[in-house]
Amino acid sequence: MAFDYIAPEEAIARKGLRMVVVGNVPSPWGEAAKGIFHMKGMDWAAVSLVYDNPELTKWAGGNSGPIAVYNDEKPRSGWAEILLLAERLNPESSLIPEDQNDRTLMFGLANELLGEDGLAWSRRLQQIHLGLSGSGGFPNPVAEYLAPKYGHTPELGEAASARTLTLLSHLAERLRAQSTAGSNYYIGSAPSAADIYSATVMALFSPLPEAQCAMNLSTRAAFEDLDDATRAALDPALLRHRDLMYERHLELPLAL
Repeated sequence: MAFDYIAPEEAIARKGLRMVVVGNVPSPWGEAAKGIFHMKGMDWAAVSLVYDNPELTKWAGGNSGPIAVYNDEKPRSGWAEILLLAERLNPESSLIPEDQNDRTLMFGLANELLGEDGLAWSRRLQQIHLGLSGSGGFPNPVAEYLAPKYGHTPELGEAASARTLTLLSHLAERLRAQSTAGSNYYIGSAPSAADIYSATVMALFSPLPEAQCAMNLSTRAAFEDLDDATRAALDPALLRHRDLMYERHLELPLAL
């Protein structure tokens, strides 16, 4: 669904569903939340994250984006809290499988995509590490800003690359197995939240074309900067799945 950006003061004062998002960059976490709301047909209002606005920071519970707030309820941050809020507000268009085994699998895949030490987290650490060592990735000022947020150390930075390769391989294997079984999705024959998460995480490796995702050129260059091992691990099946999700289920062009 389309959404409007509103001022922080209006976001705090109004009712309904509002979400604080990081603007001008296809953050997997923010784009995943937007994708969930879109697939569920939910109306919401967006407010750009403003770090020097103490009232907004207090209202958002001191978290960084995305942070979803419904009416006067507590702020929800993190992929699981936002997904469960959306499921409660619109249970009819569920993005969580009904079968318990499939539900467990979906939450496991989701955590491996958007959770700490998951694919998006590991890729960010990889980009930070490359930037701090002058080997590509994020520009140095950006890498220095993000490093403490992701707990970067030289050891974690090195390990993040290996973790990224492992997760890319695992996800591609899952998609190939599903394709052999006649499905385009990670679980069963219908899209789940895991499919949304996978599609949005691919921005960190291969952003959508400029016509579909207008973004800062230096950020695009950082996202597209892959070493040989990561480029080899980025199986075409992952990008085909991303393209299918945007063609069938998610909104284009992206509104950042």
